[in-house]
Amino acid sequence: MPAVFEDLDTFSATVGQSLGTSDWWQVTQQQVDAFADATGDRQWIHVDPERAAGGPFGGTIAHGYLTLSLVPILAEQIFEVQNIASVVNYGADKLRFPHPVLVGSRIRATATLAGITPKGTGTQALISFVVEIDGAEKPACVVDVVYVYTAV
Repeated sequence: MPAVFEDLDTFSATVGQSLGTSDWWQVTQQQVDAFADATGDRQWIHVDPERAAGGPFGGTIAHGYLTLSLVPILAEQIFEVQNIASVVNYGADKLRFPHPVLVGSRIRATATLAGITPKGTGTQALISFVVEIDGAEKPACVVDVVYVYTAV
């Protein structure tokens, strides 16, 4: 169940605090293949399970950008800001992929509201996400995502 913030003021008051943690999400070969088809990145380490079994990770791995692209669905499980007219993904800062995600692994995200800044007629929120892998010491993805919220 996501943390629900009544409005931007309530949300803004949590700067520096954890917003919560998502549920676990299993990464499947079907997701990896669909991402490869959508992006044209069909490198064998992602889409050829037989060849990847003998590769450096012992199996196929998710694309780093696939892991990043799962942040919105994981974020939806973590928090919700109500009474807004719109929210736009404005970009990302400090993106890193410290550990590969083996197909079949489970990932989840934690989010922290790192900052709030007025932006034109909206509010820019910097949210730090750490995508962890079940059983791994290092995270799969660490990224600061910038969103622009517009109040109702």
